[in-house]
Amino acid sequence: MKQLKKSVFHLLCINTLVLALIFTVGCGKGEKTKDSDKKVMGFSIFDMQYNFFQEMEKGTRDAADELGYEYILHDQKSDPAQMVAGCENLITRGIDVLIISPFEPSALTPIVKKAKKHGIPVIINDIGGGNTEYDVIVISDCFGGGVIAADYMDKMLKKRKKISKKVGIIKVDPGHVYAVRRGEGFKKRIKELGYKVVSELCANDVRDQGYRVTQDMMTANPDIDGIFCENDPMALGAVYAIRDKKKSAIDDILVVGFNADPEAIEAIKANHMAATIQQIPYEMGKKCVELATKILNKEKLKYTNDKLREITIPVKLITKKNVK
Repeated sequence: MKQLKKSVFHLLCINTLVLALIFTVGCGKGEKTKDSDKKVMGFSIFDMQYNFFQEMEKGTRDAADELGYEYILHDQKSDPAQMVAGCENLITRGIDVLIISPFEPSALTPIVKKAKKHGIPVIINDIGGGNTEYDVIVISDCFGGGVIAADYMDKMLKKRKKISKKVGIIKVDPGHVYAVRRGEGFKKRIKELGYKVVSELCANDVRDQGYRVTQDMMTANPDIDGIFCENDPMALGAVYAIRDKKKSAIDDILVVGFNADPEAIEAIKANHMAATIQQIPYEMGKKCVELATKILNKEKLKYTNDKLREITIPVKLITKKNVK
C-alpha cells in the first residue's frame, strides 16, 4: 500500500510539472504573467490584410515598444464575431489597456462593458465608437479633409476656360459615421465657393458600385465638372467609368478620393486620377499609445471634441506634385 501511495504521489508531481511546462510554453510573447512588471497593451485591429491597418499596427507597435509595454495583437479579419471574441480574450488574459479599431462599432457594447468592469481603459482607433463609454476615440480630420478636397477642386477647375460649376459626391456606407464627414466638409466648402452639388450617390465603399454610380452621374449631368469620393476604392471606380467614356478623370471630370490607398497613389502617378486626401494611420497608432499612457498615469486628456471624446489627426492633399 505504501508503495502504491508513493507511485501515485510521483505521478501527480510529474503531471504538475508537465502542466506547468505546457503553460509556460503556451504563454507566447505578450502574455502577461504575475512576475511581469510591464503594462500589457492589447490591440484588436480591423483587418491586417489592408495596407491602412498594417500602417496603423506598425505605429501602435513601435510606440508600445518604445514605451516598454508588453504588446498583444489580435486580428479581427473583418469579422464581428471574431472582434467580440478576440477582445474578450484579451481582457481575460489580463491586459492593462485595450486599443481597438472595430470592424463593427455597433458590437462594441459587451466589449467596453467587460473592459470597464475589469478597470481597463478603452481607446478606439478610427471607424466608430458605437455610442459606448470608451475613454477616447482617435480619428482623422475627415471634415477638414473634405474642405481641403473642395479647395483643391476649385483651384484646378478655375484653370479651365469654361466650367458648369456642377459637382457630385460619391458616398460611403452611411453607417461609417466618421467617413461620412468627408462629404459633409466637401459639400459645405464647395457650396461656399459657388458650386452646385447636383448629385450625391452612395456606392457602399466599393469600386464596382463607384463605377456604376459615376455612370449614372454622367448620364444625368453630362456637363459635370468634378466628383469627390469619400474613399479611394469608389474613386478608382469613378476613374474607370470616366475613362470608358473616353474622358479624363483630370481634364474632363476631376476626381478626388480619400485615403491615399496604394492603388490610388499609382493612379495619380499615371495621370489617371487627380488627387486623394491622405490619412496617416501610423500617426493614429502612435497617438493611441500616447493617450493610453496618459490614461494609465491618471493624466487629463485634451479632446478636439469634448462631448464625443474625440481627438483628430491632420490629413493632407496628395497630387501629382507631391505623390513621390
